[in-house]
Amino acid sequence: MMQVVYTDKAPAAIGPYSQAMILNGVLFTSGQIPVDPATGEIAGETIEAQAEQVMKNLEAVAAEAGTNLGSAVKTTCFLADMGDFAAFNEIYAKYFVNKPARSCVAVKTLPKNVLCEVEMIAAIEK
Repeated sequence: MMQVVYTDKAPAAIGPYSQAMILNGVLFTSGQIPVDPATGEIAGETIEAQAEQVMKNLEAVAAEAGTNLGSAVKTTCFLADMGDFAAFNEIYAKYFVNKPARSCVAVKTLPKNVLCEVEMIAAIEK
């Protein structure tokens, strides 16, 4: 059975989708962008500040689902500029210490013109 995941500790969806879904003990998150859920504003102007907020948003969604970033098995990362790859990786590595499988691509434009977005698949280990 599928279960919708929602927390007010991460930004609400800005379209017709859920923050995340659980199916058969696996969490599938939507892409998280660096919106501060308390203010609804983009958190910072640098890749470092924005990546930190993205990770905090992913942590909040994972926690609501009963898991954490350490249980991530796959992430997909989207960057507005591949020139930010090294700086993004420094922040990413602090949060994803288990080194899940990952894809990272540069895209033309991200929602709200942010610098990064990350989606995640994680196990829910109960």
